[in-house]
Amino acid sequence: MLIIRDSRRQMTDPATTKHKICVLDDDPAVRQSLRFLLETHGFRVRTFSAAVTLLTSIDPDDVDCLVIDYKLPHMDGLDVAVHLRQCNFAAPIVLITGYPDQHMAEKAAAAGIDSVLFKPHLEESLVTRVREAISRRYPSR
Repeated sequence: MLIIRDSRRQMTDPATTKHKICVLDDDPAVRQSLRFLLETHGFRVRTFSAAVTLLTSIDPDDVDCLVIDYKLPHMDGLDVAVHLRQCNFAAPIVLITGYPDQHMAEKAAAAGIDSVLFKPHLEESLVTRVREAISRRYPSR
């Protein structure tokens, strides 16, 4: 009986729980690639193709990090981040973009974004940035 109780405790220990990542990108191929990349590294991933869907359906207590594309229809990634922060959404946000702008880092910081990465070469740096953002936000996890 004691062994069962200990194993249950281990299963619910935050240190052993997979981190939950939400990905917002309107390109289906990019969404699928990001999902595969993040799941391969042990994350649980939920994807969204539209900002309004993400904004109306995520639970702030059930997301450890967001990966948001900059160029989206109707609302760009900076606007999404601003809206999330205005709603007291505290999880880290990593903005990805294929449109470098010399002022992007400043704009992103003002919107409450933790990190900016440039496409198309995201593989290694995305996983590293997501892990770093989660570690800074949730040091005990």
